[in-house]
Amino acid sequence: MKADIHPEYQDVAISCSCGNVIQTRSTRAGDFSVDVCSACHPFYTGKQKQADSGGQIDKFKQRFGVVRSKKN
Repeated sequence: MKADIHPEYQDVAISCSCGNVIQTRSTRAGDFSVDVCSACHPFYTGKQKQADSGGQIDKFKQRFGVVRSKKN
């Protein structure tokens, strides 16, 4: 590594909106906060919802049925 070109690597505390505090190291100066962490994110907690509501195409197919073209 070349001398004097890399940012300083220091200890920081990342605080989540749920109250969880993570101690780590970063090149970003000072402590900072995040909205979601692994302690409160639905994917990691197992409380995720399935998005089976469907999109515009599914709504169209439910309303009008599946239309198939006749090719001979």
